Amino acid sequence: MPCARFLVSGHVQGVFFRASTREQALKLGVNGHARNLADGRVEVLASGSAEALEALERWLHAGPPAARVAEVRREPMPEQALRGFHTR
Repeated sequence: MPCARFLVSGHVQGVFFRASTREQALKLGVNGHARNLADGRVEVLASGSAEALEALERWLHAGPPAARVAEVRREPMPEQALRGFHTR
């Protein structure tokens, strides 16, 4: 499965960003994780079909209602066999 790492910056911590990302990822059939970084960003590691990763990326640009996303950076990652979607 294709895999990508997304780094989301802006007002994205303390606004249910990780939980909402998990919910969206599960709807799309994407595996991986979302975690807060010490610098205030959220890291999302995702594995799924190319279409599902594109859909998740579009969603990350908006995030949940209380979020204010400033930037989403996408980095390709080696294919990985991830299971489920977790928040850390």
